[in-house]
Amino acid sequence: MQERLVDANGIRLNFLEAGEGPAVLLCHGFPETAYAWRHQVAALAAAGFRAIAPDMRGYGKSSRPDEVDQYTLFHLAGDMVGLLDTLGVENAIIVGNDWGASVAWQAVLLRPDRFTGVVAIGVPMMSQPPAPPTQIFPKTADALFYALYFQEPGVAEAEFERDVALTLRKLMFAASGEAGPRDDDRTPNPFGMVSKRDGLLASLPVPAKLPDWIGDAEFENFVHAFRQSGFSGGLNYYRNLDRNWALQSCLKGKLVDVPAVYLMGERDTGLAIPGMRAIIAEMPRLVPKLVDTIFLPDCGHWVPQERPDDVSTAIIRFAQGL
Repeated sequence: MQERLVDANGIRLNFLEAGEGPAVLLCHGFPETAYAWRHQVAALAAAGFRAIAPDMRGYGKSSRPDEVDQYTLFHLAGDMVGLLDTLGVENAIIVGNDWGASVAWQAVLLRPDRFTGVVAIGVPMMSQPPAPPTQIFPKTADALFYALYFQEPGVAEAEFERDVALTLRKLMFAASGEAGPRDDDRTPNPFGMVSKRDGLLASLPVPAKLPDWIGDAEFENFVHAFRQSGFSGGLNYYRNLDRNWALQSCLKGKLVDVPAVYLMGERDTGLAIPGMRAIIAEMPRLVPKLVDTIFLPDCGHWVPQERPDDVSTAIIRFAQGL
């Protein structure tokens, strides 16, 4: 597995790469880096594919523009097209987890000529909501939905960067399958409602040890990356939710016209959102070439890391079918 830094779409993108053959582009989520795909990069290379996993814009060693409006889904999909251009790759299967899944859906909607298949993890393909997202998300006198908490620049950064290792330790455990089932009110949910007084992290437990799916050295890789980059880049994705909504009006009613697979952990925090299972069930209407929907038992939000073999197998089987 090699690490490279190249110019693409007007910024610098750092990425991990291994293997030769048809390209598979892997887009990570929040708060992760390309290293979240370490297992899949190795497995795809061994199966005869060229695996490419970038630090997304704002993360790791990739460029981190200061302007919030430089983090729309159009910019992010453009980065993926630009990366293929720089590497001389005609087309690729695109895979994404969390925000990376949103980027993957956007990429296949805009450029099905460059992205010939999609594997989305966690975030399903959804119809455009009737109003800007921040007008729909819940809030009370004492708490607000986590995506609303992320809107004001500097607020979440101050909390998360106070102790990067503790932040990641809490988030990784609380959003993982090891935290417990999502239909249990006692299971912590970092991506739910946030106390206006105490912030997001205060209610999350400090785990006695790291989850079984990540070792000390692997965890330190993420800690080092976020100590260097901070969290602003990743948080700026959330600060463009309403801007994305406005820009995507040109895509309203457009279907995903490439083959697709969807995966989700049965203990993903997203399943706690009311109506999420219905949205997933209705996906074939928007994704008529959906090949499979896979739910992984006892698995949380960090699916490629929690269930690496299952994810690698699903991607490879799908890619070989194409």
